[in-house]
Amino acid sequence: MQVAKINSSSITTNSFMLKPNFHMNFGKRRIERAIKQGLEFKPLGEVVNKVFTGGIFKRVFVDDAEYGLPYISAQHMMNSNPLDVAKIISKKYTPRQDDMSLKENQILVSCAGTVGNIKLITKDLEGVIGSQDIIRIDSDNNKLLYGYLYAFLSSKTAYAYIQSFIYGSVVPRIEPNTLRKLPIPILPEEFQQRVHNLIVDSAQLRVEANKLLKEAVEVFESEIGESNVNHSFQVGKVSSSKIYGFQKRFDSQYQLGWNALEDEMKQQLQYRKLSSIASKIFVGGRGKRNYVENGVPFLSSSDMMLFNPKRTSKKISASTQGLEQMKVGLHDILISRSGTVGNTVIVGKDLEGTVISEHALRLVVNEKEISPLYVFAFLKTKFGLKTMESSSFGSVIITLNEDLIGNINLPILDKTTQELIVDKVSRYIEKYDTATELENQAIDLIEKEIDQWQQS
Repeated sequence: MQVAKINSSSITTNSFMLKPNFHMNFGKRRIERAIKQGLEFKPLGEVVNKVFTGGIFKRVFVDDAEYGLPYISAQHMMNSNPLDVAKIISKKYTPRQDDMSLKENQILVSCAGTVGNIKLITKDLEGVIGSQDIIRIDSDNNKLLYGYLYAFLSSKTAYAYIQSFIYGSVVPRIEPNTLRKLPIPILPEEFQQRVHNLIVDSAQLRVEANKLLKEAVEVFESEIGESNVNHSFQVGKVSSSKIYGFQKRFDSQYQLGWNALEDEMKQQLQYRKLSSIASKIFVGGRGKRNYVENGVPFLSSSDMMLFNPKRTSKKISASTQGLEQMKVGLHDILISRSGTVGNTVIVGKDLEGTVISEHALRLVVNEKEISPLYVFAFLKTKFGLKTMESSSFGSVIITLNEDLIGNINLPILDKTTQELIVDKVSRYIEKYDTATELENQAIDLIEKEIDQWQQS
């Protein structure tokens, strides 16, 4: 329970609102203290061109990209590469496409469900359709630099303040008209430019990183082909010898899926089971988690897919039993193993030493056998993903285990192609880690400035 005193003017100037969580909001109180010290603030609506949503409409999804456009939700916009999880929405049946299409340098704010997540749109996402649960902010660099605005909106103070705008008990929401009232600090232009430059550089590095990973996957798929395996309704025959083979499975998705995958395998290529090139394939420790304010960053299998996962992560106590087994090492490959299976991340310097939940399976590759960067690129191909999906089991919670991952066939390409793929993935990791570091520097500058506002 928290107790605090507030001025009566705070109530009368806020529509006589008496909600304690509104007046005692962490971000609101910090900004109110800063205003008392004479620091200049302006409402968001005065320093940008437009704050709006795309409108509500019936969504019609299609399978063929020729007849649609990539569509991302408020949840998926925070993914390290939203295009990886984007659905295809019909061009014909999507109204107001200009308003719904995302623009470069636009700032997105999730406005329903999980409220207050912030995303800066980069060039590679321009033209993607965004859901109606995303507020768009069209910035104006003549009023305020978009990089500086993005960094402030990503700060813990701004995030907390935005929470005070929430209405609705079942599905929390905020509205564009309310968000326009958010106070934005007007700091010296030199400071704004410094923060802006860090964000611009970070955004560009992310674009370059995602391009390198895409190129690595394309090199792989040029050799092994793109998998066309699907898990829709189908009929097929399976021999009894196959059913009595690996794990004696009788489920059709596994048997028909693996039959189709084996038909797609190139006979001229050599294949090795992942178990033969792995040092370890295992699930991290389970146990009670004691969350603390200052501890070791803890990520779920969905958190690990975010573009800056540690920024808003929970922390668990350093004294947690079995903590070392839960930490991940450099170039470990993490695979989501329950619920949505097959999401794959390779650990760079930013995530090294982070604690990952037991819902992410760890693949530790023996580097004397083959590069883990090469294995990661394979798992990002359609063939790699379809193999993981076909291997999964369960009707309520879809699941993968260590044996199923170990049974996956890894194509062994020639050394020159392997080196090309490894080089691209290596640069992808380096650029992505640097992008995260620069973004965190920019946000930390804002946070430190906010801390100074609190000094009396």
